[in-house]
Amino acid sequence: MKTFEIAVFQGDGIGPEIMAPTTDLLAELAAGGGYDLAFNDAPAGAAHYRETGESFPAASMETARAADAILLSAMGLPDVRYPDGTEISPQIDLRKALTLFAGVRPVTIRPGQPTPLALTGGQSVDFVLIRESTEGLFYTQGRGEVEANEARETLRITRAISEPLFRFAFDLAASRKAAGRGPGHVTCVDKANVFRAFAFFREMFDAEATRHPDIKADHAYVDATALWMVEKPWMFDVMVTENMFGDILSDLGAGLMGGLGLAPSADIGHDHAVFQPCHGSAPDIAGQGIANPMAMILSAAMMLDWLGERHGVDAMKADGARLRDAVERVVAERRVLTRDLGGSAGTAEVAQAVRGALA
Repeated sequence: MKTFEIAVFQGDGIGPEIMAPTTDLLAELAAGGGYDLAFNDAPAGAAHYRETGESFPAASMETARAADAILLSAMGLPDVRYPDGTEISPQIDLRKALTLFAGVRPVTIRPGQPTPLALTGGQSVDFVLIRESTEGLFYTQGRGEVEANEARETLRITRAISEPLFRFAFDLAASRKAAGRGPGHVTCVDKANVFRAFAFFREMFDAEATRHPDIKADHAYVDATALWMVEKPWMFDVMVTENMFGDILSDLGAGLMGGLGLAPSADIGHDHAVFQPCHGSAPDIAGQGIANPMAMILSAAMMLDWLGERHGVDAMKADGARLRDAVERVVAERRVLTRDLGGSAGTAEVAQAVRGALA
């Protein structure tokens, strides 16, 4: 039986509360799936910084580097910051240190799922936003120049990152098409009509598109994309964009799904991957047992998919699909939901409902 080493960052605020039921579910799936998961804690984050003066110990980075996958819960506390006023965000440090260039943000709305969209009977939404996660307008994070009367940040687009990003996007569209989840369509989201950097971004996208004649490729400006995500989100299959644009659009996608409590994510590179919920640490409800664990659980399902595909373990891929389907079933039934989704259930109740839906 193969053992997969999983680095676990417990997070801040509600982070540990949503991580615990997630690792419990993963352990139960592994026990019946013929593989083993070894969870290795990696201390980091705002609370750790407050207690020790260190936000990301070197030992925790080594744990992450040595792991087969990294499971990371909500990070950061608004009242704990570095001396320059910026927030403590080990998740961004991980993206840069491990070159996790592809930020994968699925947007899925199934029949019965709460959504602000006026979907007609039986209509569903299923697309993936891929956010470049290491450069763009985040390139000078913490190193921007601030003077008395002006401030500057640098947007950086490189061939070394963009080309593998676009390969990842087209490969994902092809795999979704093969699985019957999408038509095989990739949209490059940019602002190439204004910025030369985005014209460069688009040129590299178009070059990659020529290598995939069976996949439809087109472009959309980011402002129009935000409009179309609300008006007709079913038109999208795979979208790929710059870091800041992806940061904003992924929250819009979460809103379409009914909130950040249902928004999982992955940050994937050549050799490493981090799986985490899109939402924050919600310190205002920490310790009350009412946090929504679904985004964390869905992120864990993405981890099983990725590990199973990477290592050729069909049982892991099957368990990833089972876990995702179980969450979607609980949401569609609308009987056991946390407050952010209009219910009154607590974290443990929701996790138990997901466990029951797995049976």
